[in-house]
Amino acid sequence: QVQLVESGGGLVQAGGSLRLSCAASGGAFGVRAMGWFRQAPGLEREFVAAVSRSGGSTYYADSVKGRFTISRDNAKNMMYLQMNSLKPEDTAVYYCAATRPFSNVASTTTAYNYWGQGIQVTVSS
Repeated sequence: QVQLVESGGGLVQAGGSLRLSCAASGGAFGVRAMGWFRQAPGLEREFVAAVSRSGGSTYYADSVKGRFTISRDNAKNMMYLQMNSLKPEDTAVYYCAATRPFSNVASTTTAYNYWGQGIQVTVSS
């Protein structure tokens, strides 16, 4: 069983930056694709970014491309999301997610089997 814990959220002004972290435990981190998703009130959970098992390939939603950067450190069982040039529409609960071992990276929620509890990011205008 994989446990995922997000940290680093909070309140920031538009144009500011935040760095989210996801700490993983339970084993096999380096052979799982990882992703970030977010959910705003009244909306469905949406894809933000994903990273392959090795960290060599990354994928982004069009809405965050060029502003957000996903990365991972397999030696530390950690994943990160650097968020720059934040906008009020980035306000949401952000979730860290992991696939089963050796699964391919994906942008759909159904591809991920393990989820963190979520962390609030609020961007004020």
